[in-house]
Amino acid sequence: MFRTALRNLLAHKTRLLMTALAVLLGTAFVSGTLVFSDTVGSAYRNKTARSLDGVAVSVTPGGPRTGSSPAVLDSRLADRVRALPGVGAVRTSVTGTVTVADRDGKPAGREWGGDGINYAPGKDGRDDRYPLLKGRGPASAGEIALDERTAGRTGARLGGTVRLAVDGPVLTKKLVGIVRSADPRVESGASLALFDTATAQQLLGKPGEFSELVVSAAPGADRTALTARVRAALPAGLEARSGAELAAEQSKMIDQQTSSIRKTFLVFAGISLFVGVFIIANTFTMLIAQRGREIALLRAVGASRRQVVRSVLTEAGLLGLVSSVLGFVLGLGIALGLRPVLQATGASLPDGPLVITPSAALSALAVGVLVTVLAAWLPSRRAAKIAPVEALAAVDQPAAPRSLVLRNSLGAVLTSLGVAVMIHVSTLRDSGGLVPAMAGSALTLAGVIVLAPLLSRPFVTLFGRAAVRLSGVPGKLATQNALRNPRRTAATASALMIGLTLITGLTVGAVSADRGMDRMGSQDLTADLKVSSSAFRGLSPDIARTLAGQPGVEAAVPVRSTGFQSRGVPASLDATDPSAITKVVRLKVTAGSLSGVRGASVAVSQDYARQHGLQVGSALPMEFYDGKRATAKVAAVYAANDVLGSVTAAPSFVDPHLDKVRDDQVLIKAAPGRADGLPAELRKSLGGNPVIKVENREDLRRSAAGDIDSILYLMYGLLGMAVVIAVIGVVNTLAMSVFERTREIGLLRAVGLDRSGVKRMVRLESVAIALFGAVLGIGAGIFLAWSGGHLLRSSFPEYQMVVPWGRIGVFLLIALAVGVLAAVWPARRAARLDVLESIGAQ
Repeated sequence: MFRTALRNLLAHKTRLLMTALAVLLGTAFVSGTLVFSDTVGSAYRNKTARSLDGVAVSVTPGGPRTGSSPAVLDSRLADRVRALPGVGAVRTSVTGTVTVADRDGKPAGREWGGDGINYAPGKDGRDDRYPLLKGRGPASAGEIALDERTAGRTGARLGGTVRLAVDGPVLTKKLVGIVRSADPRVESGASLALFDTATAQQLLGKPGEFSELVVSAAPGADRTALTARVRAALPAGLEARSGAELAAEQSKMIDQQTSSIRKTFLVFAGISLFVGVFIIANTFTMLIAQRGREIALLRAVGASRRQVVRSVLTEAGLLGLVSSVLGFVLGLGIALGLRPVLQATGASLPDGPLVITPSAALSALAVGVLVTVLAAWLPSRRAAKIAPVEALAAVDQPAAPRSLVLRNSLGAVLTSLGVAVMIHVSTLRDSGGLVPAMAGSALTLAGVIVLAPLLSRPFVTLFGRAAVRLSGVPGKLATQNALRNPRRTAATASALMIGLTLITGLTVGAVSADRGMDRMGSQDLTADLKVSSSAFRGLSPDIARTLAGQPGVEAAVPVRSTGFQSRGVPASLDATDPSAITKVVRLKVTAGSLSGVRGASVAVSQDYARQHGLQVGSALPMEFYDGKRATAKVAAVYAANDVLGSVTAAPSFVDPHLDKVRDDQVLIKAAPGRADGLPAELRKSLGGNPVIKVENREDLRRSAAGDIDSILYLMYGLLGMAVVIAVIGVVNTLAMSVFERTREIGLLRAVGLDRSGVKRMVRLESVAIALFGAVLGIGAGIFLAWSGGHLLRSSFPEYQMVVPWGRIGVFLLIALAVGVLAAVWPARRAARLDVLESIGAQ
């Protein structure tokens, strides 16, 4: 039977070509994902290992504190650690975030800033962490060194000027050195700026203090014992971790990062393979129907049902193995291509060689073979049930009516359950309904797939009426061909339906969220401009005062935020000028007055007041994150607002509890007629600071929409593989249908149907299948987006479902194009069949 399976595979290799291609693409997606995640993880580990090379112990702030004055890392502590037995050297490190300006005044590297570190030369005058490529290390307050990539982005040469910012005004430094860095963040695109130690302390921390002490061991020293000695020498509030512990922490973090990437891509790879299941099952069902006589002869000469099943499954296994091997090779190309794609969306990935592990190769091969064999299992069971006499009497028999009745009944039950669950989900208002939503979506999709043969009949009939009017006899023949085997039509269309369901649902959700962001931005914010830090470090209060004095600025209102707890429940606290906030924010006061918000009096949102039983005059106990407590009095209650959070107070009440007073944003109201040119003027007034963003309403809208669109287009790309496999399924079904109907096509040609008529017949059948899958997918996607979208209402009140009919129309046009293109090869082959040879075919 193995020889029989091998012979069948070689004899029908042309008919199995499309199926092999579907398995190949699905396996390529899986193998590409596994190899890519292994490659990224290996690159991170290699870079981290190099950065931890020689690190025996790391001392950083942390651990339990005693007393009011926290312990600090300073030179005296460094000397104390340096004097311990087994210590080879102690390197003092100062780190922080610095934004370097590129040629255009924008951040060089990531928008949120890069790394700022002290250059700590050894006895030879060099810092081994950063090998010099050109020049020397910084030695005074006016000097800086950059990594090679950042230096290129700034356009500065040795001796030239570099502009940068930390959290205040723009600074200028002289570029004295260019270095190479093995830091994964820097190799992933972040900028690196090096200063002498005193300057780094002044800019990034506090004078005389360090961020970390890096201890290296003396030759032959026991690192475990050294770590214990260092810990014993530290005051409370500092912690020591061994190099092995740091490596383990880094490895765990890398595993978490790569695991999330791997899981995300494997989900979409699973979708592609699931779509491929329909193609594989369809192919083997059609092959078994076409090989009925052959199977009957095998049964007649003594082959048992079990042997027939094994023969079909062996054939499927061999097909899956060959396709998986080729798919794994293609997956290597996908792994190489994923890096630039993800980096284009803003991901930070280090460079490194391609890593191919045995587990990735074996997993990809196993998945491909297993999916192919499982998809062929039901067709093999049907093959084993064919009685020799029945198979010899008729090659192809329609499915028994009872089986369709049972299938339709099961489909109706699954669809009803799924719809009922999703309607229940539509009544929920928070993410707690995510699990029921996933279950309801799966049930709904499964039900529609099972019901697809029943649903195909009215759709194809309606399509046929239009086809007959447009094309006459070929249109009628195409309709009858699609209706002849509704199972086949449904299986082919279902593959396309799954991809379009997900694409439609994501599109509706993304467009609805985009419109909600628009409403959120325009509903409560009346400011013309928003000034904020691209590095998320806040703005110096001096910036708000500078902006307020600029021509064309009617009001500049700073807003800073922190948090607190009241009776153990955390909440947000915004600090702003109550008398000025209404100039830039539409704030509806429902009780009390904002004029009373001063000193220890606060305003609270309606939702917060309702949840905590507050009203004007109530006392609000507050515990701040600095450990201090206060009791505020509620002076006003305001309606839910997108700009201000749960509680709003005057800056004088909040500032004493902040470690560092920084504004999160400054909202600008422009003078009449001055809004258009004001952003450029304000940037100029701030010295072109690369860390400061000045955004108008359109910038804010594009920023929010850009994130949504980037994610949506990435999803399109990931789901594109499933759609491609579905298209292959349409080609496969039509091609095998032409094989199956060779004699019929010959008879049609003999009675007068010309070649162009044959092509139109096949083409219209293809279009009918593609449009049927598209209509099912689009309908299911809109329904699931509507019901599931209600889960966002509590966290995103502005969300309202919007159906982007323009994009829906594009999807239908794409489905139409798929139908036409998928029929090119089958239609051409059908038209080129020899009439006499076709009539004589069995």
